Amino acid sequence: MKNTDSISHVTGKSIYLDDIPVQKGTLHSAVFGSPVAHGKITKLDISKAEAVEGVVKVITYKDITGENQIGGIVEDEPLFAEDEVHFHGMPIALVVAKNETIARKAVGLISAEIKEHEVIIDPREAKEKGHLLIPPRTFKMGDVTQAWEKCEYIFEGTVESGGQEHLYIETQGAYAVPMENGCIKIYSSTQGPTAVQKTVAKVLGVAMHKIEVDVNRLGGGFGGKEDQASAYASMAALAVKVLGKPVKLCLHRHDDIRMTGKRHPYSSDFKIGLSKDLKILAYQTTLYQNGGAATDLSPAIMERTLFHSTNCYFVPNTEVTVFSCKTNLPPNTAFRGFGAPQGAFVIESAISKAALELNVPKKVIQQKNFLNENDEFQYGQIATGVNIGKCLSTLYQKYPIEKLEKEVEEFNSKNHTIKKGFSLMPICFGISFTKTPMNQARALVHIYQDGSIGISTGAIEMGQGVNTKMIQVAARIFSVNTSRIKVESTNTTRVANTSPTAASSGADLNGNATRIACEALLERLKKTASEMLKCSINDITIKDEAVYNKNVKTDIKWAQLVDKAFLDRVCLTENGHYATPIIHFDKTKEKGHPFAYHVYGIAATVVTLDCIRGIYEFDKVLIVHDFGNSINPTIDLGQIEGALIQGIGWMTMEEIAFAKDGRLLSNSLSTYKVPDIYSVPKVVDCTFLEAEGPELAVMRSKAVGEPPFLYGMGAFFAIQNAILAFNPKYKPDFDAPFTPEKVLLRLYS
Repeated sequence: MKNTDSISHVTGKSIYLDDIPVQKGTLHSAVFGSPVAHGKITKLDISKAEAVEGVVKVITYKDITGENQIGGIVEDEPLFAEDEVHFHGMPIALVVAKNETIARKAVGLISAEIKEHEVIIDPREAKEKGHLLIPPRTFKMGDVTQAWEKCEYIFEGTVESGGQEHLYIETQGAYAVPMENGCIKIYSSTQGPTAVQKTVAKVLGVAMHKIEVDVNRLGGGFGGKEDQASAYASMAALAVKVLGKPVKLCLHRHDDIRMTGKRHPYSSDFKIGLSKDLKILAYQTTLYQNGGAATDLSPAIMERTLFHSTNCYFVPNTEVTVFSCKTNLPPNTAFRGFGAPQGAFVIESAISKAALELNVPKKVIQQKNFLNENDEFQYGQIATGVNIGKCLSTLYQKYPIEKLEKEVEEFNSKNHTIKKGFSLMPICFGISFTKTPMNQARALVHIYQDGSIGISTGAIEMGQGVNTKMIQVAARIFSVNTSRIKVESTNTTRVANTSPTAASSGADLNGNATRIACEALLERLKKTASEMLKCSINDITIKDEAVYNKNVKTDIKWAQLVDKAFLDRVCLTENGHYATPIIHFDKTKEKGHPFAYHVYGIAATVVTLDCIRGIYEFDKVLIVHDFGNSINPTIDLGQIEGALIQGIGWMTMEEIAFAKDGRLLSNSLSTYKVPDIYSVPKVVDCTFLEAEGPELAVMRSKAVGEPPFLYGMGAFFAIQNAILAFNPKYKPDFDAPFTPEKVLLRLYS
């Protein structure tokens, strides 16, 4: 089945936030952000802005009717700055005017006198000065101290991984409309409608049932709208509360890039010890997470880094510590992979260092240390359904990998100024929210009198095709044509207390909730059919919109059956609730079973490097991925390709740059580069691993949103190998992204 949104997307008919017709009298708003990164506000002058014709009001923290607080995990982030500012672009005021042009003009007339304080942008400096967002956490297994004595080889190093701008096509925004009895309806570009509802209620000082949040779809999210959308919805809703009129707020691209958080940059130190036969006996690392000026989702991202710090390897003795450091940057937030890529990049770098020092192929160390069935992860979960070895063997069976490696060697021997590089990138990614209570979902399913079906879930459609998968779940259970099924917008009045669509769990959680609701409705319809045919309910099946009695097709069709059930007053509405079983985690012990299952895969990457210019292009990326029993191979393949390219961008060209005073330097698409059609691999080929999917995955179809992002890390190591082919004296370091400028310096170091 194709993505149900494809046609409307390409014909321009899909409805996004900015496509919603505004009510008469709607006001428009723009945000005034701090002009400095850190300091005390001594004077705020809004008089010139207020005097502009068409400006209705300039809103500050003084107008907040509830709490000036939008922090989710830790309450440390005000909606509007009061006495101090902590990052460049921190919201201080909101101008509300008759149109957006007037609002933006008035923002330029606001002036703030700020006594500047010290600005810290480096996480290591923040840690040294004691500026932490939360206390550090450590995962341990075995005894690292004693294990060093048994190691034949020990290597140490430093790893840097940069931030990454989400660059969703649709910027942050919200449209808030006053309703009856003091209620407000918010159309929000958010991955977490309940988070918006809860935050807005807190800021306004009202009960959650007074706030309705509706999301039709997003123009991209990638994690950037899991938590940070709440701020802009709160601003719009507060303006409605104060003025009693509809208010719209949509950030311009430059404001969005300047004011919002990115992927967390990490600076890390590692120490790795191997036996004589290249088994990893000990691994110790300290990671410094750059959290920005407020906590946001940093604690959860830190946790995911810890969980994935050993990637797909079994290491009997580990000690991994993460410090979440407070700096004067916009609060960094969720991004595809949610801290796992940063953790996995460190151990891949450590293995690369060991391989280079020992003059052995990296793949030898990788393969010797792959997880096996019933190995223990450092967080206590026992590995089951381990497919990493099968992925590797399938890669060599499906693709001529050995021939490819020889071709790279032969090419390098014949060419001096152009070199090729090859790498293998294996992955292991746990599926579930690491905060156990978030692993729950509900679905509301209606069967209408004519046999058509409406589904409401907590899942947010943002281009990943989750709505299509919900339709497929219902169609498969009812055995009806997909044209009968419609997925409604995500709305907090229909499906309440939702978890955000994140952690690659949207399809699993909401799909299983939909399955439960549909199965309950199916049983009622089968009972009606058994009464119509005067037979046992166990003899009834429904297939291709027809009723079967003991596998014999009857004259009863789907629509006829539904109509009869309605006339018999059978309930044709069901609310399904799903909570992932088995999972648990004890933070006091840092042990448990946090994931429903793991996704495995491996990618082979080939790069061609121009050693005169430092520029490169990717010849091919060949992937074997563990999809389980894919419910929609077309959509899942699209997720693989998109995540791969986004991962390559993070590793090679997407360089976030801040000035020492906290100003964002890479603040436009002329200074911040993302992969375009010319920078993607010439060939991307993905093989579906033949393996039975886990029971806890929806229809045994494994989650696919985040895991393939890690394949992009193969680009870094392929480039590194190409540099070594040109410059054998190069002492590899691990500083991502590997931009052409950095490559050029290393080619001639």
